Amino acid sequence: MPKISFSGGLTLLMVACLTIMVGCVIVPGLPAIAEQLHVANASGWLVTLPALGVVLFGPLAGKMTDKIGLHRTLCWGLLLYGLLGAGGALLRGYLPLFFDRLLLGGATAMVMTSGTGLISQFYQGSQRLKMIALQGMSIELGGVIFLFIGGLLAGTYWASPFGLYLFAWLLLGMVLVCVPRVKSEHNPDRVLAPPSRSSGAVRLTLFAALASMIIFFTAVILLPLYFASLGASSSRTGMFLSFISLVAVCAAALMPRVSQRVSEPRTLALAFACYGLGMGIFSIAPGIMWMLPGAVAMGCGFGLSIPLVNHLIVMLSPVHLRGRYLARLSMAIFSGQFLASFMGYIPGSLSTIFALAAVLALFVGVGLLLIRSPWTKSVLAQSGNQSS
Repeated sequence: MPKISFSGGLTLLMVACLTIMVGCVIVPGLPAIAEQLHVANASGWLVTLPALGVVLFGPLAGKMTDKIGLHRTLCWGLLLYGLLGAGGALLRGYLPLFFDRLLLGGATAMVMTSGTGLISQFYQGSQRLKMIALQGMSIELGGVIFLFIGGLLAGTYWASPFGLYLFAWLLLGMVLVCVPRVKSEHNPDRVLAPPSRSSGAVRLTLFAALASMIIFFTAVILLPLYFASLGASSSRTGMFLSFISLVAVCAAALMPRVSQRVSEPRTLALAFACYGLGMGIFSIAPGIMWMLPGAVAMGCGFGLSIPLVNHLIVMLSPVHLRGRYLARLSMAIFSGQFLASFMGYIPGSLSTIFALAAVLALFVGVGLLLIRSPWTKSVLAQSGNQSS
């Protein structure tokens, strides 16, 4: 197995932060940014189009890793990420901006695929699972940092948050220095292996990931608009959203204990109950301070759901299919981000949309409890296989 230094592992964890950063850095100042870029009537698309780009270009990113290798794909992805992300501030109008954000999603797909692939290449067994867990924590912590900084920058000048995308170029330099290049080994068992018997549980897990991201990003997209209607500043919006991410980090740290005590299906149902509570509070809160309990609930929903679905996919997938299933999980997560943009087109006020999202969350949570048998059987079987 190839070796990697502590600094190299830290670099790969920092690369993971770019996944949530791609849409969130401009969220605190989204109303002003959309107006300056002449797309005020479709501001949510600036956040969600990179997610669509991940879904569209994900298969191509996978083929690219096979053709030129994981290391080179990551370097090209980081280069394009900084260029396309920061360059968006120079564009005006729907067509050039939307095309740029789609391509930015393609660069994100390259970074995600190669970054996770390199973790799988350098770490095995329990160390790999530990790194995957740390990768999830890094993504959520990145939301705390970049949302907070993005809100501060948006308060000084509307275009300044775009400069955060150039962080990818700093990571490019770190990858070149700290992450060794290793030739991928061909594994014929990957081609000849039979299909997984836990496909029902995998599909249920992917659905939970999709629903979680639809509900969470509905809040991420609509809260800045709601705060703007209340006269709140961009920096205050950024602090509120970063607080949600900070709660998510804490909830993710508690997730293993919760899932061991109440089981994985019940933990996911609890996550959607938290989503329902948070959205319900947002729909009736008379002011920002009254929305803080909703922020705690939303953070708990995200922290209990997204790391858990990642863990479930790793547990349910055989080694020879793990990469394929993790790729599908990434597509489900970013599909949820993209579909969340359509929630803003539901007729009615923002409070009404928050209430409908609360109902959706509770409906999904109850549904997952009622049809959890594929999970129960497959998780028990996979746990037995891993312990044997």
